[in-house]
Amino acid sequence: MAILFFEEDIKFPLQEKIKVKKWLKEVANLDKFKIGELNYIFCSDEYLYRINVEYLGHKTYTDIITFDNSEKNKMIDGDIFVSIERIRENALKENVPFEKELSRVLSHGLLHLMGYKDKKEEDKINMRKMEDQAISLLNK
Repeated sequence: MAILFFEEDIKFPLQEKIKVKKWLKEVANLDKFKIGELNYIFCSDEYLYRINVEYLGHKTYTDIITFDNSEKNKMIDGDIFVSIERIRENALKENVPFEKELSRVLSHGLLHLMGYKDKKEEDKINMRKMEDQAISLLNK
């Protein structure tokens, strides 16, 4: 079991890594998932944009892209690319602290690996509810 954090083309030293790892395990456990290997790759907007175009064919900027490498039921294996620039921008736009927006995005990627979707309006509402629940676990 490993949760790892990487920096691709930016410097972003994640604070309180041990606390974040413990929290992510708790989020996975909400639906009885275990984490096998989970990699968070912090990067720039441009880096994530190139991934979005190359692998998903989307010519848009985004805050996160999740790749599911899971092969076993209830076992999470995946790579989650996170644009720190986009998180900073979204935090300003939504008038929330950077740390809260970062937590929302980190949990969002994990929730995708747990099977949660966010394309339909009903799914978006459920995803936001789960993100809020995840964030409440971090702040307890």
